Amino acid sequence: MKKLAYFLIPILVIGIAVTVYNNYPKLDIVTGFAAKSVCSCTFEAGRDLKSIEEGDNDVNMVEKAKNTINKDEKSVTSTFFGLKKRKAVYKEGVGCVLISDESHIQKRDIFKPNRYIVINNKIPYPYGSKKQKDTIFENIDYDKLKIAVENAFDKEGEIKKRTRAVVVIYNNQIIAEKYAPGFTKDTKLLGWSMTKSIVSAVIGVLEKQGKINVNQANLFAEWQNDERSKITLNNLLQMNSGLEWVEDYNNISDVTKMLFLDEDMTKTQLNKPLVGEPNNTWNYSSGTTNLLSGFVRNQFKTPQEYLDFWYTELIDKIGMNSMVIETDLSGNYIASSYGWATARDWAKFGLLYLHKGNWNGEQILNESWIDYTVTPTNGSNGAYGAQFWLNAGGVYPNVPKDLFSCNGYQGQHVFVIPSKNMVIVRFGLTENPEFDFDTFLSEIIQNIH
Repeated sequence: MKKLAYFLIPILVIGIAVTVYNNYPKLDIVTGFAAKSVCSCTFEAGRDLKSIEEGDNDVNMVEKAKNTINKDEKSVTSTFFGLKKRKAVYKEGVGCVLISDESHIQKRDIFKPNRYIVINNKIPYPYGSKKQKDTIFENIDYDKLKIAVENAFDKEGEIKKRTRAVVVIYNNQIIAEKYAPGFTKDTKLLGWSMTKSIVSAVIGVLEKQGKINVNQANLFAEWQNDERSKITLNNLLQMNSGLEWVEDYNNISDVTKMLFLDEDMTKTQLNKPLVGEPNNTWNYSSGTTNLLSGFVRNQFKTPQEYLDFWYTELIDKIGMNSMVIETDLSGNYIASSYGWATARDWAKFGLLYLHKGNWNGEQILNESWIDYTVTPTNGSNGAYGAQFWLNAGGVYPNVPKDLFSCNGYQGQHVFVIPSKNMVIVRFGLTENPEFDFDTFLSEIIQNIH
């Protein structure tokens, strides 16, 4: 037995060493994900460590990270068996960010948007904070609708669908709403890539104000002397620029390096070469969205004007008062991934688009901007517009083809269905096939006659 042990122990040690060697480069990403996630979920969403680690951080390798919360400093430090340490710090108004040294904290202190929140408690949701009137629509089968919404959640003892929130709005009225244990209508939820649709709307506001045009080219000084100067704003909005990009969350790639290593996330895509033909090379890219955030920044004289504009001209104007879009170390909104808001506030964003850019009588976006947004981009097979996903190609075969949506990692969605006058919001931790969105949507829709 001892001889066997002497034989096996060296093999085991070598095996561990090889595993560590092969995975060590990933540990910056692993501990970065862990620290950023725990920090934001703790200080932005007010959740406890156990629920964060068992839910949000329950992904390969990240689940092995040890996370320590410093509530006085408002920071989180994450390590992976002592091999790598990453730290994220929180600041009110701009969320959490990963830092490499303490000087980054002082650097970030200069960035904070000014917000002027006015809560109207005289009118009901969605335009105010007053409780909605109990309204019964005769064309809705409420009993079956309730079952359809409950079907989106795990039954007791199950861990499969992992839905956290569902809100169903019809004719501006919440007709169904449900939350998983530990979540309520007041819980901020991370939209991940749903935030991409926010920057599209911000650019839509600039378009309405006559400050930009989607067909303009020569977008960045860094591109003026090469073929990238021909890339239009439309190409970027439609993810059809032809720029090099790898969107792979399972390995070290452009997107993971950007989110967990870069101090200025607007530069990552900016510095990539042209590898395809603009308008004929559709490629989903979070780097492109953060580049668009940089484009928006360049429309203003000062960083403060840039930070304020998103809230004063869009987010707070439609009452998404819970929303926070986190910034990088350079003070840029991380529009690709880090928008937080309650499910009800995310639904308001869907309502803005359902109503063709009009919010309670004020035209925030041109109607033509909404039409542009849902125009399929070349090469997407009817699946993508301008930072929104589409059903024009029939991704959801049992759902109206005019459906379009904000989509995010792990199945975050704001679905807008104009032909049904509906907005449906779903938050959770699963996508297809664990969660069948076609069935989820069709079961809800079929109960409204």
